[in-house]
Amino acid sequence: MSASLLRRLLAHPLTKSLDLDDPSTTELRQRIILSKPFLKAIYDEWYNMLLQELPSGSGEVLELGSGGGYCARFIPGLITSEVFPCSGVQVVVEAQRLPFTDGSLRAIVMTNVMHHMPDVGRFFAEACRCIRPKGRILMIEPWVTSLSRFVYSHFHHEPFHPEARDWSFSFGGPLSGANVAIPWIVFFRDRGKFEREFPELLIEQILPFLPFRYLVSGGVGMRSLMPGFTHSAWAGLERRLEAQMAHLGMFALIVLRRR
Repeated sequence: MSASLLRRLLAHPLTKSLDLDDPSTTELRQRIILSKPFLKAIYDEWYNMLLQELPSGSGEVLELGSGGGYCARFIPGLITSEVFPCSGVQVVVEAQRLPFTDGSLRAIVMTNVMHHMPDVGRFFAEACRCIRPKGRILMIEPWVTSLSRFVYSHFHHEPFHPEARDWSFSFGGPLSGANVAIPWIVFFRDRGKFEREFPELLIEQILPFLPFRYLVSGGVGMRSLMPGFTHSAWAGLERRLEAQMAHLGMFALIVLRRR
């Protein structure tokens, strides 16, 4: 059975034939997450991870790509944003042109957003301007490992180009456009380039994790392969494999600090 046929057979009935760049699809994503207990447990964990890494002190916290999630339930006073108008989002922004004054933000947080940015270099320049000293950029993004390279190459619906020479791409719309490998390219393969071009941003932590749970949850686009009550057992299995996450992790928590 081919990977494309398997994806079609397992596709979530609510997401079949939907336009990824339609705002109503983004709103539907939140409905799907909340309706799948296994997947919701993963997102709860992600949001708690972001919450724990927030710096103390003054300044507001901005979330990019809020439309399909519910991070505001975890971070009080969070400024929610999206690239197009949709319900539950406070402001419409583009990551390359942030409408905030210099040094006004304590942190920028995001989940599965950076790899959709068509020019991440411009985002980092804007983030450096808007974040105060000792502020942070916190993200959970796809990561490239031996396992994830196989999965993202054969079973994932988004473009995956770890060989890409640049940090940008010109294809697709605001959500259909992507390169899943961008976070790994920027922070691992081209780390030296990132440190030269953005010396104000210190890479404090890269933590690969989640080798199996997102897969068996079905994510947003596919049916769940496991009932919600099995989540804790899968999480326990992954904890026993922590030493192998550099080879098995599908995602990574990435923490940047403004010097």
